[in-house]
Amino acid sequence: MYHWSELSKNYPASSIRKMAKLAAQFDDTLMLTMGEPNFETPEYIKKTGQDAIAANHTHYGPNVGEFTFQQAVAKKYTDQTGIPFEPDEVMATFGGTEGILHVMMSILNPGDEVIIADPSYPNYLGQIMLLGAKVVPVPVYEENSFKMQAADIEQVLTDKTRLIILNTPNNPMGSILDPSDMEAIVALADRHQIAILSDEVYESLIYDGKKHFSLFQIPGAKENHFVVNSLSKTYAMTGWRIGYVVGNHEAIDRMAEFREGVGFCVPPFIQEAAIAAITGPQDDVQYFLEQYDRRRHIIVDGLNQIPGFKCLGTEGAFYAFPNIKAFGKSSYDFAMEILTETHVALTPGSAFGKMGEGYLRIPFAESEEVLQEAVDRIKAYIVKTYPHL
Repeated sequence: MYHWSELSKNYPASSIRKMAKLAAQFDDTLMLTMGEPNFETPEYIKKTGQDAIAANHTHYGPNVGEFTFQQAVAKKYTDQTGIPFEPDEVMATFGGTEGILHVMMSILNPGDEVIIADPSYPNYLGQIMLLGAKVVPVPVYEENSFKMQAADIEQVLTDKTRLIILNTPNNPMGSILDPSDMEAIVALADRHQIAILSDEVYESLIYDGKKHFSLFQIPGAKENHFVVNSLSKTYAMTGWRIGYVVGNHEAIDRMAEFREGVGFCVPPFIQEAAIAAITGPQDDVQYFLEQYDRRRHIIVDGLNQIPGFKCLGTEGAFYAFPNIKAFGKSSYDFAMEILTETHVALTPGSAFGKMGEGYLRIPFAESEEVLQEAVDRIKAYIVKTYPHL
């Protein structure tokens, strides 16, 4: 056996997938672990991709992406923000995840520090480790509605801080950053010449009449900062693996050079399907939002009726993040108990960082019937087992 790298031995395993594997032992498991829409990609998007394959758009394309794709994304952000964007400020990526990696590759050196929220999307941690940089977690508190605060970020800044990662709407907590939150963080970053990466892949999933506020709605932000986005959640295109980075053209040029050695290009026919999604009718997007809103109430309202659970209302994305500290157990032990006794698979909050201890992450991307059954099973078990709560 040859030698394993230190990275391969220490790379953080996905607790989400680990719980899914454990749940496979039961025939009637309700899987509430993966953050994936249960909707299918809209037909007009699929047909565009099929037509592009039939037209033999199956060859190599530019590293940075097809010009027509860059145009479509640039127009989207021009329309969304009222600030002009050009095609050369866009790069197509294999989902949002690869876009995040390319941003990090373009600005980080070994030993540099990256600020992330705690709790946070676990893949940030692995990618930072991959580049030899250091993760600096900033606690995010329930009493602040799980919103990252500029004052908390400022306390951990050093001369090695190079990047702040924001995620709004947020996975796993379901929170959104208000414009004032975002503006304060940008002002802090600009004073210290620190780049921001804003992960906005859930931008279409915001409830109660609120609208998404993008980092790039702040004048001047695109000169030094980045937005990563994806079509996975908005258009139910998780398996298509298509996303993008938006930033200044010099940074995009550097990322395109990395693309040469990482994946060369996103397939042209996939980009054509993505163009159809971005520029076509958005009726399906609105329908998805309405359905998620109904499901949100099943989970959040249902959990709040179970003794021992305390769940803030989800503002964005499709996750509930209930507080289960009343049970006096670790989030992993409690999740395993729920799995074993009710056959409902949930992800422990500790999978998302130290501050996630005492919480669970529950996606409401499944059907209403599945979600209601999950709530009913959990409630029946808790009422029977914890009568003192």
